[in-house]
Amino acid sequence: MSTVPELFGSMVFSDSVMREKLPKDVYKELKKTIKTGARLNTEVANAVATAMKDWAIEKGATHFTHWFQPMTGITAEKHDSFLSPVGDGKVIMEFSGKALIQGEPDASSFPSGGLRATFEARGYTAWDPTSPAFVKEETLCIPTAFCSYGGEVLDKKTPLLRSMQVLSEQAVRILRLFGNTAAQTVSTTVGPEQEYFLVDQELFDQRPDLLLTGRTLFGAKPPKGQELEDHYFGVIKTRVKAFMAELDEELWKLGILSKTEHNEVAPAQHEIAPIFSTTNVSCDQNQLTMEILKKVAARHGLACLLHEKPFAGVNGSGKHNNWSMATDLGENLLEPGQSPQENFQFLIFLSAVIKAVDVYADLLRVSSATAGNDHRLGANEAPPAIVSVFLGSQLTEVLEAFASGERYVDPGQVMLDTSVQVLPPLPKDNTDRNRTSPFAFTGNKFEFRAMGSAQSISCTNMVLNTAVAEILGAFASRLETAKDFGEEVLKIITETYKQHSRIVFNGNSYSEEWPIEAERRGLHNYRTTPETLPHYLDEANVALLSKHGVLTEKEIESRTEVLLENYIKVLGIEAQTMLSMAKTDILPAAVAYSETLTRTALDKKALSPAISTVYEESLAAQISATTECLYANLSALEQALIESRGIECPEAAAKFIGEKVVEKMNLLRENADTLETIVATEYWPYPTYSDLLFRV
Repeated sequence: MSTVPELFGSMVFSDSVMREKLPKDVYKELKKTIKTGARLNTEVANAVATAMKDWAIEKGATHFTHWFQPMTGITAEKHDSFLSPVGDGKVIMEFSGKALIQGEPDASSFPSGGLRATFEARGYTAWDPTSPAFVKEETLCIPTAFCSYGGEVLDKKTPLLRSMQVLSEQAVRILRLFGNTAAQTVSTTVGPEQEYFLVDQELFDQRPDLLLTGRTLFGAKPPKGQELEDHYFGVIKTRVKAFMAELDEELWKLGILSKTEHNEVAPAQHEIAPIFSTTNVSCDQNQLTMEILKKVAARHGLACLLHEKPFAGVNGSGKHNNWSMATDLGENLLEPGQSPQENFQFLIFLSAVIKAVDVYADLLRVSSATAGNDHRLGANEAPPAIVSVFLGSQLTEVLEAFASGERYVDPGQVMLDTSVQVLPPLPKDNTDRNRTSPFAFTGNKFEFRAMGSAQSISCTNMVLNTAVAEILGAFASRLETAKDFGEEVLKIITETYKQHSRIVFNGNSYSEEWPIEAERRGLHNYRTTPETLPHYLDEANVALLSKHGVLTEKEIESRTEVLLENYIKVLGIEAQTMLSMAKTDILPAAVAYSETLTRTALDKKALSPAISTVYEESLAAQISATTECLYANLSALEQALIESRGIECPEAAAKFIGEKVVEKMNLLRENADTLETIVATEYWPYPTYSDLLFRV
């Protein structure tokens, strides 16, 4: 049995594998490409391809695929074998540099927002050498970018790579001004915490809504939910523990730094957290993590739910995006040190983040807007749709002191005394944590908590990288021409906090008072996806992304259209699924039970007119009345769907669906959930919330 160090990265064409398998000059050229972006020549590409193929075959691979991330939000792959005929019915295993560097999938069958027509099918995948190749299920997977025949970006990786490059350039400008001549690049790093639910596969298969939409469209509240707060960090069930053990092994094989796992707040909900990686690699690995969660769960007779709100009435699932910046020498630029008030380099980078989040808050909100996440944001389980920054007491006091011209007095290290002699004194952090904030500073990184669990982290990090790069560039231009560098640094820190302190909120973002206060501050509160997505095309947002070459205006327009269409399609599928379930299962079940009650009442009266039938008659009447309401709301939902299909403008259609169709869906659900509580269990067609949440 392999030890964890032997297992870790065993299926990855990692740096150590490249160093071992490649000639020294080839390895040197490849590392130069990875570090500086220099192009590989054909000879080097061929040498890398041969070594990669030989290594993959040793690992059992027979095929290769260009593994990419189209705008579906999930990954895509087309498998080709290494086989190449040589005559006489024989073959060899072959893989060229050309096959490594470039592939050609169909570009017309993926979402493109009008960039591609059905008859314009050609698209290209291009090898991303900054994210290591890996072997998965006997296939060599090569991370790639994806673009159209005309060069338009059709994926989520390419804009992310561009944004990382832009941020590095601007961050290095700042470092040079502070006298750092050693660091050559700055990378953003991310550790995405992934929440998910596990339910029994047999029960999952009996729920058409879970099968088709990933969430329960019907379901009455169970007698027990999360009220006792006994699931969070509780003892992990044996079956779940076995799943987690295999999950860790599969992730470790692929070099994914799975570190922490625990029960989350809701019953049947769990979380996995990795150690930080470079943002591009972390994005690839999170996509893999979501895929492997589902596959490993199936091997344990479980279904993994990644939807943001699979169950009403209990907490939904998010993805906490822990974001920071680090030099190629390992210096974390968001590390405040022991005396943050004296760490001016840190304060400049911190100020840039604060200003970037304030100026581009709407763009950051766009990055978390999905139909699934609409159910979660603003509930008492996730931050509201209002973007704000939590800094904590110490950093807030430091910046307020600068803004007011006063001297900050460092309180020094505080120790907690538990009054128990055998327990050691506990060093107290300089600030508390705030789990209600959408963008919270947590020691040496910022945690963006508004992302949905099923989302790719690429868009959020593209926005963060580009927005912070823009502000850093403006700071650098000021400092490069300043007569007095130190004075200008102080001026930037002071001005930034004075002008953008409105975005800083250290209080309870769940409170009823916060939306009122946020409105007074002039902060946006875009509650739904249809309300949010049009702001992708705001002049300032288009100017930001196009200025830095991250996305062209045409590409932004296409992405907006893709996101709107996705919202429309997701809600359409959910509505159709509800109609089907209500018509074919719920209504017949209610009618059948009502008939049983009526027949029982008649039989009892036939035996003796004195026997009471109040229970049967009143319950049958209640079922009949609820059934009539359900049928009326079913018809209203059908009509609303028909009306929505006649709206040609995607923005208007999404708005109509978000308001009218969702309203009818909620009414239909209310009727069905009422029926679930009064129809006998043997008649009800689906596993209940009690079954799904507590039978693992």
